[in-house]
Amino acid sequence: MSEHALEQGRAMPSLVPARMDRLPWTRFHWMIVVGLGVSWILDGLEIQLVSLVGNVLKEPETLHLSTSQVGLMASVYLAGEVVGALVFGRLTDRLGRRSLFIVTLLVYLLASGLAGLSWDITSLLIFRFIAGMGIGGEYAAINSAIDELIPSRYRGRVDIGVNGTYWAGALIGSAVGLVFLNKDIIPIEWGWRLCFLIGPVMGLVIIYLRRHIPESPRWLMTHGRVEEAERTVDDIEETVRRQGGELREVGDDEAIELVDYPPVTYREIARVMLRDYRSRSFLGFSMMVTQAFLYNAIFFTYALVLKSYFGLSDSSVALYFFPFAIGNLAGPLLLGRLFDTIGRRKMILGTYTLSAVVLFVTALLFNAGVLNAASLTGLWCVVFFFASAGASSAYLTVSEIFPIELRGQAISFFFAISQLTGGVIAPFLFASLIGSGDNPARGPLTVGYIVGAAVMLAGGIIAWVFGVDAEGRSLENVAKPLSAAGGATRFQGATPRAPRMERRNPGP
Repeated sequence: MSEHALEQGRAMPSLVPARMDRLPWTRFHWMIVVGLGVSWILDGLEIQLVSLVGNVLKEPETLHLSTSQVGLMASVYLAGEVVGALVFGRLTDRLGRRSLFIVTLLVYLLASGLAGLSWDITSLLIFRFIAGMGIGGEYAAINSAIDELIPSRYRGRVDIGVNGTYWAGALIGSAVGLVFLNKDIIPIEWGWRLCFLIGPVMGLVIIYLRRHIPESPRWLMTHGRVEEAERTVDDIEETVRRQGGELREVGDDEAIELVDYPPVTYREIARVMLRDYRSRSFLGFSMMVTQAFLYNAIFFTYALVLKSYFGLSDSSVALYFFPFAIGNLAGPLLLGRLFDTIGRRKMILGTYTLSAVVLFVTALLFNAGVLNAASLTGLWCVVFFFASAGASSAYLTVSEIFPIELRGQAISFFFAISQLTGGVIAPFLFASLIGSGDNPARGPLTVGYIVGAAVMLAGGIIAWVFGVDAEGRSLENVAKPLSAAGGATRFQGATPRAPRMERRNPGP
């Protein structure tokens, strides 16, 4: 049933978290990963295709945009992501994960498809803004759902791996662009329109899969629908058993006591984030801003650097993107498991620090003039092999260190902050440091790289000091739900490690 099941003032025990966290890895969890994790792939696809389509849209045979209008198209999409994250993040905490991850994908599908039918700059900007809203909303709803549906001992590697698949989308976008934007293969007036349809076609497949993904039992549990949550877990357990999973018994001592709790207000969100969990808010802010600054500073200017200092053509620069993206994709996929085994704080410190050190060495070699385009790109690959895993861990961190009742909004707040700081300030700053002329000065950009390394190092140190040892721990132990008997706890800083849980089935 969907009606409120808690009686005001009376605590009700629930075994939902313990039952979900003791599940072995089965095809059910792969369905969650594929069905929900595609959001990051779509975002990478969208951003990369728009960067490629921009030059084509300046041609008279297309929309004949100016350079500033092309830039505005990217900014409008970014603004849409921020607005969508804030709006849908609020709604996913109030209305549920499942409702929103269906709605946000539909918003993206329709708007991105309509962008391919744009007839002028105004219609294109409107559709791009709405598509950005859909993707921004996806981040809040999807990261919340993944964390709440994946067993605790796999949560770190899954979240980090899914976040890293942004670069798989970017690779797909680049490959599609090489074909669809090639005038010798597809007429120019049709190629750019087809590019905007790639994401919706992928999304149509995924939306069918999402229909089979249940509502988060944890969300149901903390919103008064305890009996519905228990029945949902019953269905999940039956699916896991059919797929060969063996389930241990869950004892009554593993239950969590819940009480009736009213909808969370903005005032209460401010109280929880700025008073009860102020050090965790500082942690989330620091991690998100530092990784976004480094990422966007280099990613949005690497083409300018290769052309200005090494004289590469546009077509050559496009090819250099592939190894850059592969390095970014490999880091989260190969290192993600270690965030569950070695631990969150150690791995965050390690990935942030190693990326900072390699970037510092890169800056010195760049200033000395001993690098060519290939060696500089190779060093960037190493930097972002570690930085990509670190950046993905920032999203993991903000999605698991706050109470479930405001998880979606916490993700959306920090996502908005990172997009605004990294997406606006860093690219503009680093672009202004790139020299001009036949022999451009390297000093200012070198200083910029060193500053970027220092910022990343600071983020890693802050994570070590203020971070939370969340590996292998239930979300409810990492951050006590507001609806738990006794209310929220004023816990600050790192937490002691929980005993390791024995694995019966190999996971991802």
